[in-house]
Amino acid sequence: MSAEASVVDRLTSLLGAGAVRTGAGDLAATSHDTWPLATKWARAGRHPHQADVLVRVTSAEEIAGVLALATEAGVPVTVRALASSVTGQPLPVRGGIVLDVTGLPATWEVDERDLTVTASASVNGGELEDALAARGLTLGHSPQSLYRSTVGGWLATLATGQFSSFYGGIEDLVTGFTAVLATGETVDLGASPRAAMGPDLRQVFLGSEGTLGVITSVTLKVFPVAQTQLVRTYAMPSVAAGLAFMREQAALGLRPFLVRFYDTDEARHAMADPSFGSPVLFTGSRGVDRMARAEAETLHELALRHGGTDLGPAGAEGWLGRRFDFSAVERRLATEGGYAETIEVAHLWSGIEALHTALKEALAPYADEVLAHFSHVYTQGTSMYLILFGQAPTDAEAIARLESIWATAMDVCLRHGAELSHHHGGGLARSPYTRRSLGSGHLVLRKLKAALDPADILNPGKLGL
Repeated sequence: MSAEASVVDRLTSLLGAGAVRTGAGDLAATSHDTWPLATKWARAGRHPHQADVLVRVTSAEEIAGVLALATEAGVPVTVRALASSVTGQPLPVRGGIVLDVTGLPATWEVDERDLTVTASASVNGGELEDALAARGLTLGHSPQSLYRSTVGGWLATLATGQFSSFYGGIEDLVTGFTAVLATGETVDLGASPRAAMGPDLRQVFLGSEGTLGVITSVTLKVFPVAQTQLVRTYAMPSVAAGLAFMREQAALGLRPFLVRFYDTDEARHAMADPSFGSPVLFTGSRGVDRMARAEAETLHELALRHGGTDLGPAGAEGWLGRRFDFSAVERRLATEGGYAETIEVAHLWSGIEALHTALKEALAPYADEVLAHFSHVYTQGTSMYLILFGQAPTDAEAIARLESIWATAMDVCLRHGAELSHHHGGGLARSPYTRRSLGSGHLVLRKLKAALDPADILNPGKLGL
């Protein structure tokens, strides 16, 4: 059900006229995010997912009021912050209310004894990291979107950062948070530092993409900035050799902060050298000096044993200097007919090499370049990140190719038994495939949804709901 005039009137009474907007420009702006498909829609003047009203809140109490009102009226609510999602999470597929939470005051408080920081969910991640760095601390969470995302968004999308091999994903870094339920009730969830009083209820909301509640404040771990940091670059003889290195170092229990391995096609970009002719591996160790150096030496010996050629630190250092740069994708999307896409998946060691081959072959007809790297490592397997670039005659054709890319990639992953997302979440891009991916487990998600959001108002159309 869309928001009727009476609902708009009630929202205005609750929040004030300045916080409630129904103008065409405001609604069009909230109908796209950073998903390349949505970017091309915007260029083409298409807004297929548009709200009826935009409301801007400035407190958790206002969020509770809006949700309670929406539940009573049966009006959908889609939460929106900085819209750095690349899969369509904040797009309102059933109209209704877009709840803009960027107006929540950006506050944080550091506890240097317990090594935590508590921040409002609207805080920009990069700004918080910079403030902590001035105190000799770090979040340890460093996604490419660090300076264009919020801490609340990290939890909602189950994000992970470029250094997850050392610090872990957001599920390892969060100690607690506050959320507002669809009914307007507020819950505080945490563990100090660990709790065994029933299931870990925090996990219910992590990755729920605003379908179960709205996160308003977050407590995260912080870490002292490392004493020593050492990085190295290796040319590897094959994809198989690089994956074997990654698997062995994980099995040994090493914890390098940097393990990134690029196939030959992406190695040319990673090394900023069009003539580079082999896969390339970046490694990095940080921490207490003696431990970091011992780990770096062990990684060096492993890389050489797997056929690596030591190229020194320059390649890895160059990547560290430009690791937040998303401009190549943005420039391509800004041109008529130009398109680019990023799709990250994951698989076990037993299946990742075959998945790499299958995806590269299946996607080649839809793009001029299909690049791949492996950048988050576990004892059981690794993630794989695909970047595609192409040029079509028109934006309409570019949109069609992007749609084909997603359908093809998801089909290949499902046939190979791979995970459909490692860290970008589901959003609109993956929602049609969620039930096949989760299998019988999707029943648990549906039951949680029915219990926590009985009127079915929160971010409909996502996660196969």
